[in-house]
Amino acid sequence: MNTLVAVGAGLAVLTGAGAGIGIGIATSKATEAIAKQPEAKGDINKALLLGCALAEATAIYGFVIAVLIILFLK
Repeated sequence: MNTLVAVGAGLAVLTGAGAGIGIGIATSKATEAIAKQPEAKGDINKALLLGCALAEATAIYGFVIAVLIILFLK
């Protein structure tokens, strides 16, 4: 396998790190918001879950791109 293909696939998988950091920050902010306004818990949870789903989708897209790079650019 070409070295640059491996580097490209590795860089594509790094989107998972960004998604993990983003989800962690979002969760901490949501926890702070719930602590300040417990009555808004339902709305905060909806927004948190939507944000986490979008961040996780980004990580999955990066993984798919990495697999495609490895399979088609041998």
